[in-house]
Amino acid sequence: MPRRGVLLCVIVLSSAAAVAARQDAPTPPVDPLARPFDEILDAYVRDGFVYYAALRQERARFDRYLSTVAEVPAAALASWPRERQLAFWINAYNAFVLRTVIDHYPIRGVSPLYPPDSIRQIPGAFERQTFRIAGRALTLDAIEKDVIEGFGDARALLALGRGSVGGGRLKSEAYAAGRLDTQLTSMTDEIVTRHQMVQVDIARNRLSVSPMFSWRQGVFDAQLADRAPAVYATRSPIERAVLALIDPLVTPLEGAFLRQNQFRLVFHDFDWRLNDLATRGK
Repeated sequence: MPRRGVLLCVIVLSSAAAVAARQDAPTPPVDPLARPFDEILDAYVRDGFVYYAALRQERARFDRYLSTVAEVPAAALASWPRERQLAFWINAYNAFVLRTVIDHYPIRGVSPLYPPDSIRQIPGAFERQTFRIAGRALTLDAIEKDVIEGFGDARALLALGRGSVGGGRLKSEAYAAGRLDTQLTSMTDEIVTRHQMVQVDIARNRLSVSPMFSWRQGVFDAQLADRAPAVYATRSPIERAVLALIDPLVTPLEGAFLRQNQFRLVFHDFDWRLNDLATRGK
């Protein structure tokens, strides 16, 4: 065979081998600490909705996982790589939201401010009830504001399920250090496909987005506002932060509409219905 043909064969075979190696590469493992939670999510979460009634029957296994979260030494946690720490805190937040719900399930509240099955019908669910995590007693609000916000990654705030239809879409897997960036990017990429998060309303000349962005405005402003396309330079920092996220993700028609920069940005009502698979669509 001529040398040129041999060289071509070598290149083709090398490329094929490289592709095969990438395809066969193992998925980064879940932290052993989070493996029980990973299995629970895989069994009881579908498209962000939870089999709460069935999960309640798994209390023993679920509570054992929560006990391990409580017992992690604070010094050991502080020594972990940043990605492992952040994955730990996101998992802890989502796990304690699930526990809050199943502790009161089925929820039948009477406050007219929220849907009858809402986690908001549980008094102090976010701001008063405390959970033991790495030797600290923290509320859900404190985990979010005092810990997760401190990592400076706005995507992490979108990964918090909040026990609601309007929250971040709960995944059927735990967050893991080895694939955290991919998981958080995936969570961000899907926001334009969920009307609970983003609604590009061309007919009404309006961009309507989740109030979650305004709740944690400081993090979104600091990380994303300066990344918005120049056409939005006259917008407020939070508007530019939102647009920095969604501008690359919307359809060409929606993108052309937004880049005219004549629309009004509003925050729509948060959907506090429980993300319960048993009542989904009702």
